[in-house]
Amino acid sequence: MDLTNLINNIVFFDWDEGNIQKNWKKHRVKPSECEDVFFNEPLVEFDHSHSQREMRYVAYGQTDQERLLFIVFTVRKEHIRVISARDMHRKERRFYHAKIKENS
Repeated sequence: MDLTNLINNIVFFDWDEGNIQKNWKKHRVKPSECEDVFFNEPLVEFDHSHSQREMRYVAYGQTDQERLLFIVFTVRKEHIRVISARDMHRKERRFYHAKIKENS
């Protein structure tokens, strides 16, 4: 699957109320911040084989306010469904910045 092409063809985001509340209570991340990550470059993503029922992916990216987020998500048809979102940890920020440098 070409994930970059798939993400570029996303029609909208599919939000689960429980995940919205969880991401806000635990990490103070709003749905709009998660959506920012998918529209801002760069975005680093890869397969995360956590679930046996559906493919899960991890995205490293930044919001419009340059907040660095780590997001676990799945793709259902033309929908992105965010499962979890939080600030990147130090090791993740290093990985993210290394990937940016590598791709420039």
